[in-house]
Amino acid sequence: MRWNEASGSTDPSTPVLFGTKGLVRSVQTPEFSGITFHEVLAKSALNKVPQSSSMPFSWTVNPYRGCSHACVYCFARNTHRYLDLDSGTDFDRQVVVKINIADVLAAEVARPTWARDHVALGTNTDPYQRAEGRYSLMPGIITALAEQSTPMSILTKGTLLRRDLPLLARVAEDAPVEISMSIAVHDDALQQSLEPGTPTTKARLATVRAAADLGFDVTVFMMPIMPKLTDSRDHLESALRAIRDAGAARVVYGALHLRPGAREWIFGWLERERPELLPRYRRMYAGSSYASKEYRRWLGERINPLIDRYGLRGRSDDDYPATSRMRGRRPDADRTSQQAGALAAPVQLFAAPKQQALF
Repeated sequence: MRWNEASGSTDPSTPVLFGTKGLVRSVQTPEFSGITFHEVLAKSALNKVPQSSSMPFSWTVNPYRGCSHACVYCFARNTHRYLDLDSGTDFDRQVVVKINIADVLAAEVARPTWARDHVALGTNTDPYQRAEGRYSLMPGIITALAEQSTPMSILTKGTLLRRDLPLLARVAEDAPVEISMSIAVHDDALQQSLEPGTPTTKARLATVRAAADLGFDVTVFMMPIMPKLTDSRDHLESALRAIRDAGAARVVYGALHLRPGAREWIFGWLERERPELLPRYRRMYAGSSYASKEYRRWLGERINPLIDRYGLRGRSDDDYPATSRMRGRRPDADRTSQQAGALAAPVQLFAAPKQQALF
């Protein structure tokens, strides 16, 4: 059952959420039409990254599960199946909200054993998706980390980040803060088709500018670059020019890869929107979730000279990063020292571990 806040009634049409022990209530409101928020009490906030991972940080925090950005290519779609929800429409419309996450995080990082390791935000689903406008979880999360001088990084497509930029600027006076904006599609019609719940490219570029104006060295993630959709020379050059003009410090790019969940969803999108490309995608991803080495080599030869031309050198297209780093600086424009950074790992690599219990 779901509680409809607008009408004051329950609605049996919503799937029953797996692991209801931590469920407080499920809510629908008129301003978020079609989306159900499942408010839960989290048992923990910090997620330990396995030691075997190539990720450059040890911990992540994800205040939401599911994402109303509804990007057809999102690698995290399959994680919704652990909740007995599907990786398609349910991932876009059934959003789990960890309403107590800031308090839980504050308690965890206040422990004497906390080593102030780097914490990454935005590694699974976007912390500045539309739900954040209702629940405002991020200020509490940022504050909890800041009070323990914990380095943090944020990766988002959400322009709501601008609300928290003054807070992040203050935090960055005492601890490293890195900001990355994901902007993969620089064609307005295609962007709205592939990422129907996201802010426009123009709005995201304006957010890059706002962060840069506060002194942050902003990284832009051009991920995923999609074969025959966003990999033309004209598209790449136009994108990189706009990113440079917005004040970004560097670009990280990566070719589309398709895990289960995302694979089925994007193939459905191709069948509806670009059926002539579906056979090519099926061939390209028939034996692996990753684009072929040949394609990645071709993409690198095309985009790297453009990155250099626009002064946005990051790293080459590498789906298994080990050494390259995101660079950030404190918002005090007089400071010249570089902060320690998180590795600029492809967003596609951040998969949540299989969860037997919900929270």
